[in-house]
Amino acid sequence: MESKTIATSLGGDRLLIIPSCPRSSFISTTRCSRLPQKRASIGGGAVSASGVNGYRGLSLTRWNPIVSTRRLVPVRAVESDLPHPTQQGSSGLGKIREYEEWDSWTAKFSGGANIPFLMLQLPQIILNAQNLLAGNNTALSAVPWLGMLTGLLGNLSLLSYFAKKREKEAAVVQTLGVISTYIVLAQLTIAEAMPLKYFVATSGVVTIGLILNCLFYFDKLSRTLWRLWEDFITVGGLSVLPQIMWSTFVPLVPDSILPGATAFVIAVAAVIMARTGKLSEKGLRFFASLSGWTATLMFMWMPVSQMWTNFLNPDNIKGLSPITMVLAMMGNGLMIPRALFIRDLMWFTGSMWATLFYGYGNILCLYMFNCTSKSFFAAATIGLISWIGLALWRDAMAYGHNSPLRSLKELVFGP
Repeated sequence: MESKTIATSLGGDRLLIIPSCPRSSFISTTRCSRLPQKRASIGGGAVSASGVNGYRGLSLTRWNPIVSTRRLVPVRAVESDLPHPTQQGSSGLGKIREYEEWDSWTAKFSGGANIPFLMLQLPQIILNAQNLLAGNNTALSAVPWLGMLTGLLGNLSLLSYFAKKREKEAAVVQTLGVISTYIVLAQLTIAEAMPLKYFVATSGVVTIGLILNCLFYFDKLSRTLWRLWEDFITVGGLSVLPQIMWSTFVPLVPDSILPGATAFVIAVAAVIMARTGKLSEKGLRFFASLSGWTATLMFMWMPVSQMWTNFLNPDNIKGLSPITMVLAMMGNGLMIPRALFIRDLMWFTGSMWATLFYGYGNILCLYMFNCTSKSFFAAATIGLISWIGLALWRDAMAYGHNSPLRSLKELVFGP
């Protein structure tokens, strides 16, 4: 039987598509309509319909009662950055509007994370500039350029991840992270706190990375070049992550580059196997997710490293600013609703971890060591619990679920 639809205006440029095809409640995007191709397929990865030649042409099949031209339909990622089908809970007009409204709000929250993140970095940039103008170059030596460089690599990896998912707001957050960190590294180089040769190499990587991601987002980049870039950030991320984790516990463990060197060899071998078709389809899916997950784990390790330092040297906790920790909690917390809404387990895990253990965890440490007031700690606690509760409740409402736990179940296991 042929599908027929009736279009009813919802105002603006939105249309309600009422299907008269065999399914009464939902309309299959593979039979009665097609989602926008920019959202239905994401390119540059290692998996295709055949499992070998990339998955740019892999289309998203989803039961969805609406076709909206305003916002692209979200996708979820559990095993990798491949799109997975998800299901909207109700076809009622009120639920459709609620779904679209929460879709729009979560995107705005994600974009709003730029504000607290910029406020975190700007004071350091301004202070560095003041010291440089005053000729106090020694003061910049206190800023660890290796740690900043690691964060920049993480930002670049996540930028590529969100560019593939067409998450514009999250991609902008990572882009600003790359630029602000690069400015700090430039200041450190001027003060001779960072070796010039490393800065030159970093400048090349940042320039190429930003250009390639921009071209890819607007579909102006060949698949071959994008694969090469993905291989680079995969090898870089896998090499740096275990080295950072090992270095955290020095001098309890011997100072060695063996973890990073071993991971580098494994990463290169994985890239070669993936590009020569030696991996199974499941292996290719896992490989495609590596760059995003390693970048996420880099940022997840930051609170672990900070708390370990607090444990070894409790007096150092006094050097932490409560306002800085609140900004970190806010920046990561603002991205939680969007990650949950599009059912992106990797993004949700990283944002939730950083919110709880980096932002709130350090606020808790400050309170335990009497470095902040009880009212400040109580306000942070109530605000965090309220925000997470709101995100779970509104997501359940948008999808038509009776319980917020249903949203978490879909996030981890799928619909």
